[in-house]
Amino acid sequence: MSAVEGALTAVDTAPLIELRQVSRIYGAGLTEVRALDGVDLRIREGEFVAVMGPSGSGKSTAMNILGCLDTPTLGSYRFLGVAVETLDRNQRALLRRHYLGFVFQGFNLLNRTSALENVELPLIYRRSPRAERHALAREALAMVGLAGWEHHTPGELSGGQQQRVAIARALVTAPSLLLADEPTGNLDTARSHEIMDLLTGLNRERGITVLMVTHEADMAAYAHRVIHFLDGRVADAAPSGASA
Repeated sequence: MSAVEGALTAVDTAPLIELRQVSRIYGAGLTEVRALDGVDLRIREGEFVAVMGPSGSGKSTAMNILGCLDTPTLGSYRFLGVAVETLDRNQRALLRRHYLGFVFQGFNLLNRTSALENVELPLIYRRSPRAERHALAREALAMVGLAGWEHHTPGELSGGQQQRVAIARALVTAPSLLLADEPTGNLDTARSHEIMDLLTGLNRERGITVLMVTHEADMAAYAHRVIHFLDGRVADAAPSGASA
């Protein structure tokens, strides 16, 4: 990670995430669409933040930028003080690989591989030794309550268990930030609350920063803050008032 790692280490007193007047513009002239329009946002290490908003509000675009999958048209995105928009594609990929974890609504597990092998995938991309991969994947599965389920395939697991495997996969690299995109969207109510209890526990007990997109107010209530997007802007960023 060299230069990127060094820069991140040198500014560890900065907010974890900071967007400064970020706009994302698609098209031009009459076809111009401002998916984001001058967004300011700061998230500190250890926070649990939920992002809400109607379709087309800009929340998914913001998550793509925060996840280094897209870059701002205007403005600055700083991750631990580093201006991400100045990094090249390879540097952004390294930042994703070493500092970010992703959880998706659809789990995105490989169906024919075991839970252990699914969790190991990010470590394979990092070229970690086999023994280290196994040990870290087992530890991550135990962290999400799936010790003993290492050799089960996704087809042998419930929806809630599959999402736990996906969360373990996101955590196995010890990321600074966990980005969760509708993590309970495919789950029933009971399983949804189980996953939210898991995420809040990881945030509270291990200090993992969580940024979650959701359209469900009862899921957003688990967060410390709820940020509402509307028409490409932050409408408000109030505390959730949750006791969870």
